[in-house]
Amino acid sequence: MRFDLIVGFVNPNITEKVVKTAKKSGATGDVIIQGKGIGIEQSNFLGLSIQDKTDIILFVVEEHCTNKIIESVSEECNIEDHGNGIMIVLNIDKVAGLSRQIKKIRENLNTEQL
Repeated sequence: MRFDLIVGFVNPNITEKVVKTAKKSGATGDVIIQGKGIGIEQSNFLGLSIQDKTDIILFVVEEHCTNKIIESVSEECNIEDHGNGIMIVLNIDKVAGLSRQIKKIRENLNTEQL
């Protein structure tokens, strides 16, 4: 099996919806990290930069599920709307610690038409 890492930098208001949509589309787990970010236009107040809160969501997914997850999340969570976030995909060369999830991944692959 080959895996990808989907990383979403999303508005905290849509984090739960992103996770639910990704899981419905084949993701088997997630990690959420709270962060801060500055978009294209930096805001200042009294000389201090204002950083927006952002959630960083990580999904390790079987590569056959990647496109479906990205497309579903983008469409259902309006990722393209200003301020909602971005998603990127990175290839994973090696992975350990997914033995419990591999059974579910195999079940998903058996029921999907590739």
